[in-house]
Amino acid sequence: MISANNVTLRIGKKALFEEVNIKFTEGNCYGLIGANGAGKSTFLKILSGELETTSGDIVMTPGERLSFLQQDHFKYDEFTVLDTVIMGNQRLYDIMKEKDAIYSKENFTDEDGIKASELEGEFADMNGWEAESDAASLLNGLGIDTSIHYSTMRDLNGNEKVKILLAQALFGNPDILLLDEPTNHLDLDAIAWLEEFLINFENTVIVVSHDRYFLNKVCTHIADIDYGKIQLYAGNYDFWYESSQLLIRQMKEANKKKEDKIKELQDFISRFSANASKSKQATSRKKALEKIELDEIRPSSRKYPYIDFRPNREIGNEVLSVENLSKTIDGVKILDNVTFTLNKEDKVAFVGGNELAKTTLFKIITGEMEPDSGTYKWGITTSQAYFPKDSTAEFDNEDIIVDWLTQYSEIKDVTYVRGFLGRMLFAGEDGVKKVKVLSGGEKVRCLLSKMMISGSNVLILDEPTNHLDMESITALNNGLIKFPGVILFASHDHQFVETTANRIMEIVPGGALIDKITTYDEYLASDEMARKRQIYSVNVDEDQN
Repeated sequence: MISANNVTLRIGKKALFEEVNIKFTEGNCYGLIGANGAGKSTFLKILSGELETTSGDIVMTPGERLSFLQQDHFKYDEFTVLDTVIMGNQRLYDIMKEKDAIYSKENFTDEDGIKASELEGEFADMNGWEAESDAASLLNGLGIDTSIHYSTMRDLNGNEKVKILLAQALFGNPDILLLDEPTNHLDLDAIAWLEEFLINFENTVIVVSHDRYFLNKVCTHIADIDYGKIQLYAGNYDFWYESSQLLIRQMKEANKKKEDKIKELQDFISRFSANASKSKQATSRKKALEKIELDEIRPSSRKYPYIDFRPNREIGNEVLSVENLSKTIDGVKILDNVTFTLNKEDKVAFVGGNELAKTTLFKIITGEMEPDSGTYKWGITTSQAYFPKDSTAEFDNEDIIVDWLTQYSEIKDVTYVRGFLGRMLFAGEDGVKKVKVLSGGEKVRCLLSKMMISGSNVLILDEPTNHLDMESITALNNGLIKFPGVILFASHDHQFVETTANRIMEIVPGGALIDKITTYDEYLASDEMARKRQIYSVNVDEDQN
């Protein structure tokens, strides 16, 4: 059990948290939600002891061990993968190293023997003999191949490090587990594995995530941060959302009844206060009126952008034809004779773990990269807007936001351009911010403004939900659902994919394409797709051997 007692945190003059009282108990998984800037990650740092409170304290059951997901991907570059995972239980790791140091001594003394015996006992109590196999099991579950378990962390790529640090947090059955955006940069198979792990985890979990599907799958409670307070709700994310909306409606309806009563009393007082025979009743109603108080419905601090993609031209029957596209990068075949034709009703989700393949395909069909072989052709009625996964170059300049967006608009009127920025929550002085200093979420909203102002009838989006808060993801999700044109997109957000796509494409290892007109959930449940993925995997292994 871990609890916050009267916790207040002030940053300068601003109180981020004000006398927060909340208890997290064993056997539950708590989803910590709130608008960007509400303090979700900060509160996890307070719970972990990484950040001190201005007042109040954090209390944890004596003897319990807390583990949290590390965010520094370079912290363990000098260590092997297995050692990095085992360091999730620092005491166990220290015992292992201390034992090794004692046993490697040339002059082994009686004192060394006594100390080694003590360490061996503690090691056994902590299931130390199973440490490496337990760590390997976690790594394999997250998709880290056994062949790199003894590699040094510095030799691995960013996505592999993310998985290894997650395995570190999960290692050793911690009593309290803190996870800040654990699904970021995970492929869908790894996310599914993590969901099952947390569902079966018997201790306390507190997780921050923008993935609605993930929160619905794993959470037993929702802890909502708003206005410096944390309100606890039983149930998953959808239950919280419906409950909070119902509560607001009920408060509004109660206020409406009070407003009607006030108006009735005011009318009576107005009509009869000058009438001697009715003056007593009027006075009585005036007293009743004074006692009626409207409940204050404080609006949420959450802000939803307005995302509405309106194509300037209706799309024709010929959209995109791709024939035998192949591409090899650094000696690895990324795309292998990829062939497909898009229809005017298609909303295609590209799924699977091959991130580079999806990005490479998008870059080729948008003209940013040349294929090794094969062709593609856009229909003459199409116009494309592209959201790249890496937009660093887009914002590497001195432009202010309004000037940056104006360059992409056919209509150069500042008021017109500011209208698009306003929809994306850039109001007033925000429009004169320099684009190079924007946060990740602000840059994403700028790119979506650019796509809206383009009036394109084909949208290509490579991981657009990265860096967005829950409200912006919901707004983007709704905007794509009602978009009348063609969409090609990649996303790790299960709910986003399921509610947007009507066609699924997966580029499997080796670069071949699986193409299915279906929903995402139906695709995942398909035995045929599972067999195909297995066949492709076997073929790739045979080719490499």
